[in-house]
This record gives sequence, C-alpha cells and structure tokens, in this order.
Amino acid sequence: MRVSTPTGKPVPIEIIEESLYEIRSKIHPRSVTGLFARWRLILVVVTQVLFYGLPWLNWNGRQAVLFDLVHRKFYIFGLVLWPQDIIYLTLLLIISALSLFLFTAIAGRLFCGYACPQTVYTEIFMWVEKKVEGDRFARLHLDQDKWPWSLRKFRLKITKHVIWLLIAFVTGFTFIGYFTSIHTLTERLVHLALGPWQTFWLCFYGFATWGNAGLMREQVCKYMCPYARFQSVMVDKETLVVTYDKVRGEPRGSRNKSDDHIAKGLGDCVNCHICVQVCPTGIDIREGLQYMCIGCGACIDACNQVMTKVDYPKGLIRYTSERAMEEQQTSLDFVHLFFRPRILIYTAILGILIAVFLFSIVTRNPLRIDVMRDRGPLAREVDGDSIENIYRIQMMNSSEHSMDLILQVKGLEHLVILDSQGNELRHLHIEPSSNQLLPIKVRTSMATAQTGNYPIVFEVEEHQDFDHKVILRNGQERSTFIIPHELIHPGEDEHEKEHGKEHAHD
Repeated sequence: MRVSTPTGKPVPIEIIEESLYEIRSKIHPRSVTGLFARWRLILVVVTQVLFYGLPWLNWNGRQAVLFDLVHRKFYIFGLVLWPQDIIYLTLLLIISALSLFLFTAIAGRLFCGYACPQTVYTEIFMWVEKKVEGDRFARLHLDQDKWPWSLRKFRLKITKHVIWLLIAFVTGFTFIGYFTSIHTLTERLVHLALGPWQTFWLCFYGFATWGNAGLMREQVCKYMCPYARFQSVMVDKETLVVTYDKVRGEPRGSRNKSDDHIAKGLGDCVNCHICVQVCPTGIDIREGLQYMCIGCGACIDACNQVMTKVDYPKGLIRYTSERAMEEQQTSLDFVHLFFRPRILIYTAILGILIAVFLFSIVTRNPLRIDVMRDRGPLAREVDGDSIENIYRIQMMNSSEHSMDLILQVKGLEHLVILDSQGNELRHLHIEPSSNQLLPIKVRTSMATAQTGNYPIVFEVEEHQDFDHKVILRNGQERSTFIIPHELIHPGEDEHEKEHGKEHAHD
C-alpha cells in the first residue's frame, strides 16, 4: 500500500509505520572532567558511604538504622518508632516532596543529576565499563555489529558483567540489611541459610540494580521515571537549568583557532558535538531544554574545556534561567531568583513542617498506654460484696531503658486494680523498646456503688528512684466503669416481671 505526501510523491505505508518507533542505539558517554564532574563524584562517594555504611553502625548494642518489619519496630539511632507513629512517616514524606518541589523550582532536576540512585549507580557502572573495556572509542569499536566475537571480546564482556553483578549483589544485600539485622543476614548468607523471602528480595533488588544501571541506563530517565514528565509544572522562566546560549553560539560552525569567527559570521559554537558525546541521555542541549535532560552539567564541563582551548569565554553552556538568558543577566543578578513568591511559599511551608516534625520528636512521650474493655461481660459480681470490670491495658515503651511503673485508677471510691490472678497490682516493669498487653481487673465495693456508667482515669507514674516520682506526659488513659442495675438490685427485675404479668392478666 502507498500513500501520497504533500509533494505528491508516493511513499510506502510501511516506511511511515516504522518511523513511529525509535530504535535505541546504545549511548557511550565520553569521559569529562571539571567542576560539575567533581561534584558528581563527591555525591556518588557520599551517598554510597552512607548507604553501605549505615547498616553496620551500632547504637546501644543494636543496629543504628533498622526497619524491623517482623517485630514492627523502626530504629533510627536513638529513636524507636512503632506503627502507631505513622504520623512521623507522613510528615517525613510531605517534607521530602516539598523539598523536591523547592529544589526543582530553584535549579530544575538537580536531584536527578547528582543524587538520584539511578544516576549514581549508572555512574558507577559506567566507570567499571570504562576500566574494563577502555575509553569511548574503544567501547564503540567493541560494540559494533561488524566486530566479530573473539576470545578477547568475550572475556571483556564477561568480566564487566561479573563486576556489575557483584556490585548489584552487594547493593541488594545492603538494602535488605535495613529490614533484617545485617549481622544476622551475613551469618545466614555464610551458612547458605537465607529464608525464601530474603533470597527473593536479594535476587530482585540485585537484578533491578544490574538491569537499570547496566543495561537500561538512560531509558529509565527518559521513559520510566515519572519525575521527568511532571517537572515542567514546577519549572518557570526563573528556574536555573542547563542552557545553551543561542545568541552567543549561533550560527555554529567549525573553524581554525586563528580564524576571526566574527568576521566570518560565526558564533562561538565550533560544532564539535562534544556536549552531545558526554551527555548520559544522548540529547543535544543546543536544541533547547528537553525533559530528558537530567541537569548533570556534563555538557557544561565539556563546553568550557573546548572554549578554553579556542580562547573563547566560558559559559556558552551554563546554569542559567530563561529570563536571565533573554535579558543577558550576569550571575550577580540571580539573587532575586531566591526571593520570588513560589520559592518563599515553598520555603515557609517547608520550614514550618520541619519545625513541627523536630518539635514532635523532641517532646515525644516515650510511654504510650491504651486501655480497652474486655469483650466478655460488662461487669460481674465477686464474693457477693464487690463489682469488677475487666480491661486490657497495653503499654508501649519506646525508649531504650527499662521502666518501673506505678499504675493507679481514679474516678470512684475504693477502686482497686488486680491482676489476672486476683492479686493487687500497682508496680509494673517494662523492658526497653517493648510492648506489653496486660489483662487487669478493676474492683469496687457494692456497699457504696450506685447504678450507672462512671468515667475513670488510669494513671501511670514512672518510679525513677525511692523518693521521687514523676508523672509522665500523657501517661493516662480514660475509660468507663459500668455498674449494672441488676447487680445492685437483683430482686427488682423479677418483681417487675411478675407485676407486669399480673397487670396484663387483669
């Protein structure tokens, strides 16, 4: 089948269909040095030292950072969080999202270019590839289809992938170490005794790291990452992004270093394509800002090196804003960018949330109590002279020291707390970072009891020493003590029933 173009020339429909699909060609980024390359190296080192090192740090005899899903406890240095503390996770996620919005509004995809795990591990894997296979031209030559498979090519490819898999394995192992004690995990691995789920997640995260950073690379940033799609709503004309100065650079063209390019009508761009060769996503920044640009600054370093060689001013490609480019502003004029309304609003909200988060962490009560009524009878008579209600009291110690507590209840006269064995209960001991559920009985005398529902308050005091007791903040919980009518006046119900029958008969 053939169709006609606007010029009237028939074109096979198969050609049009094939043009809708982009055939991916592997990108071999060229190595570059410079200011932004050093910053990327620093961020790679810092992030990986933190990631690989944190699980091995000890704090009070335990792992410093551990998200123990089995026992439902999260340890973050001296902080112990329980599922009930999900509000802190919510605040942390909101703070992270607002921080991303703020950084994007100021400097575009700054996170993507320097600290994103995909970028970091791609940098590591490309460094391994360079050390094993050689520089860009050697890799291009090695990956050409016409280059036949040989023992050397096979050896280089196997060596590269073995190193990649080792890095991916260590990465997956470390990631699991944040959820299972890494010392226990290491011991099980040495003895080949990993559980089925641990084995699954180790293979899953290892394979994901190897596939994303080693094989897919820029495809993750261009097609899989949602951030690339919605960043445009957070970027405006004042945002600092990697930009090519078209006014200065165009028209581009090659020339000798000794030529007067201005007399020839040429701009500063020598059309060397090095900015394209160093780009990890393979875009040409000279075509304008594109969503595939991760803002890594590699093209800036490369262009500055070329400008230095041809004795042109640096900054043909630089971090600047669209408005600054249009108005030819200098770097000293960028100060006002940090005081525009969007930035001030983001900063104010972020500051308030951080202050609330820190205040709530600092003033957090290490003891949490919760009183629940038993599912059995509401109340019952004991020994003919007492009424008791049954409760379950849950006490959660989120500190890392044991607590000796004094438990008491107020709201009615002659209230007594008993344990499940019927012994009076006043002193409790709770281990560090523990959760204790205790069935208790609250009893009062029938002689002074009146029918009704009475609010009572359970209070907990921490016995710090023999002479001093401090009531913990929020160390109390309210509940209800029920005294049924039939227990206080047991004969009245039968009398009312008989009276009702006689009245109905009459």
